[in-house]
Amino acid sequence: MMAAVTAAKRGLSVLVTERMDRPGKKLSATGNGRCNFTNAVMEKSCFHGDEHLLEAVLAQFSKEETLAFFHEIGVFPKEKNGYYYPNSMQASSVVEALAAQMKKNHVNLVLNSGLQAVEPWKDGFLVKTTAGSFYGKQVIFASGLLAAPKLGSDGSSMQIIKKLGHHFMPVLPVLCGFEARGFDFKKASKVRWEAELALYVDGACVVSERGELQFADYGISGIPVFQISSPAAHALYEKKETVVTINFLPDLSFREIKKELLRRLSGNPDAVSSVLLSGLLNQNLIVPVSKKAGISMNRKLDEQAVHSLGVVLHECPVILTGMRGFSFAQACAGGIKTEEIHIKTLESRLIPGIYFAGEILDVDGICGGYNLQWAWASGYVAGSAVGHD
Repeated sequence: MMAAVTAAKRGLSVLVTERMDRPGKKLSATGNGRCNFTNAVMEKSCFHGDEHLLEAVLAQFSKEETLAFFHEIGVFPKEKNGYYYPNSMQASSVVEALAAQMKKNHVNLVLNSGLQAVEPWKDGFLVKTTAGSFYGKQVIFASGLLAAPKLGSDGSSMQIIKKLGHHFMPVLPVLCGFEARGFDFKKASKVRWEAELALYVDGACVVSERGELQFADYGISGIPVFQISSPAAHALYEKKETVVTINFLPDLSFREIKKELLRRLSGNPDAVSSVLLSGLLNQNLIVPVSKKAGISMNRKLDEQAVHSLGVVLHECPVILTGMRGFSFAQACAGGIKTEEIHIKTLESRLIPGIYFAGEILDVDGICGGYNLQWAWASGYVAGSAVGHD
C-alpha cells in the first residue's frame, strides 16, 4: 500500500494485486489491533538482518518522515513510552487512511487475485493471477514471506521470485514463542510473570531482555521471548545449543534472594517450599521451581535447599527445542539475498524492472513498531525508485 501510494503520487499508473478479499489484513492485526506503527528509538540494534540494506533504506525514510506522512493523511500520532500508535488506538485507522490514499491517487486494486507467475514480456512483465493477467513495465513484490499465512502472507511469491533467478537467506519464524524442555511448563501454563531472560548460544550469552514472560504448555512466549526470537531462531536453525535462563526475581541479586529465603526459613524452621515461596512467587510457579531445584514438596527445608531454590530463582535454565511456527509468528527473519539487490533503490540486480519491499527483504525488527517502520520505509523507497528510465 505504501509503495503503491508513493508511486501513484508521482503520476504513475499503478495496479495492486491483492490475494485477500481486502487490503491490509495483516496490518489490521498488528499491535493487538492497535498498530504500533513506529518508535522514537530507531537504532540498528533494534533490527536483524543485512545492516547495509537497513541503513540505505532508513536513510531515505526516517521515523520523523513516517510520523509526518501519517499525520498528513489523517492518522494523528499518540506516543506512549516511545511507541507510536494512531490516536484512535485502532489499526483500522491506519489501514483506512492508506486505502483512502490509494483511492485518491487512482491506484487500481484487484482483490482475490492470488499470484501465479511473473514473466518478462515485451518491454515489461506479465503478472498472472487467479483474477486474470496484467501487464506492467515494472513490478514491486511486497508480498511478505510466511508469517501469519491466514492473513495473506503464505509464501506463494517465493517460488515465483526463485524462478526469476533470486535466492533467499533462510526464512525463519520470529516474534513467536518457543518449544522448550527442562521445566514443568504444563504446571506453569498460562502464568504471566515479570522476568529477565538471557539467551545463551553454545554457552555464550548473546542477548538479555526483561518483560512479562508467558508460560505455555509447550514452552515460553511473551514480549521478552519475542525480543530474543531472531537470534534464538537462527541458533536453532544452525543446530546450536540454545538455552534461555529465567531470572524470576530480576530486582534482587542472588545474595538478596538467598537472604530473603533464609529470613523466611528462620521465622518458620518447619517450612516446606510451598510455604517458603508463598507470596514471593505465583502459586502455579512454586511446584515447577521446587522441582527444578530438586526439592520434594514435602521436604523440610535446610540451608542447602534454600541455596538450591535461590539458584533456580535467579538463573533457571531451559533448553529451547523448536520455534513455534509460521502460523504463530508475527514476522520472519531472512529474505532475498541482499547482494542480488541495489540497496538504494531495492531494484533487482538480476532483472531490471523488478523491485522488492517489506518483509521479503533480509531485515526483521524486534517488537515496538520496527517491522512496520521497515514496511513504510522500504515501500517508500521502492515506490520512489520505480518508473525511472
